[in-house]
Amino acid sequence: MNYSLRQLRIFVTVAQAKSFSRAGDIIGLSQSAVSHSVKELERQTGVKLLDRTTREVVLTEAGQQLATRLDRVLDELHSTLREAGRVGTQLTGTVRVAASQTISAHLIPQCIAQSNHLYPAIDFVLHDRPQQWVLESIRQGDVDFGIVIDPGAVTDLQCETVLSEPFLLLCHQNHPFARREWVSWQDLEHERLVLQDYASGSRPLIDAALSHFSIDANIVQEIGHPATLFPMVEAGIGISVLPALALPLPQGNQLQVKRLTPVVERQLMLARRKNRSLSTAAQALWDVVRMQASELTAGRAQDPLYQI
Repeated sequence: MNYSLRQLRIFVTVAQAKSFSRAGDIIGLSQSAVSHSVKELERQTGVKLLDRTTREVVLTEAGQQLATRLDRVLDELHSTLREAGRVGTQLTGTVRVAASQTISAHLIPQCIAQSNHLYPAIDFVLHDRPQQWVLESIRQGDVDFGIVIDPGAVTDLQCETVLSEPFLLLCHQNHPFARREWVSWQDLEHERLVLQDYASGSRPLIDAALSHFSIDANIVQEIGHPATLFPMVEAGIGISVLPALALPLPQGNQLQVKRLTPVVERQLMLARRKNRSLSTAAQALWDVVRMQASELTAGRAQDPLYQI
């Protein structure tokens, strides 16, 4: 049967008003339009629903039964739709967000704090995982959205850049580079490098930069957790290239951070499944992350380390 919700509502109104003209006045249709709609519903159901006389409209037994049931069903449908609309605008519930370890450690805490302040009824749940896990969890719908390092050409995700930041050089304070204002990428030729492994979204970008500048990289250690870079470099095992978000340095260290030139940046992006709407609560937290990233960018504006 190809009947419409509009037809059902018209029929119920006629049944209650017992008149095509009065029903038309109630719902804003002409008498003929109301009559045509009911006749079409009768044709589609295959039963006579109304007995028409010159003075009144009388429900048949089938019509009475249908009108009684439809009245309840349409009321329930109205309540269901109203509840869906209410839920859709609520700033409550749980929002799951995934991010890699460096992002989780140095950007997300401020986002959670701001979220708790602005939206105390929303639970901000962080999943702290490597980049590939973050991307797959977004694709599978296990999280509402993620914050990732530019994943390149992806067709199934909707990405929005919220932060651009440079890669920097990390070295021991006794290393010759520590006395320079800046270090060129070409100066890394033959240096012993301690880098994050490929669980990090930054590693492919660092490899691409080394290749672009034709550097024969001497990678002596590949580290899984970014915090391990600091003691490795402080122990003199090598120097490192790290994103600005990995700062600040641990207190009481013997390390130096220098600008690398030419500047090579990475982009941090908010990412969610393409063609999938965020809930009102998830959209609110998406905006919080965007705002915190913008404030971080503004705070770096006067720092010489970030001047291009």
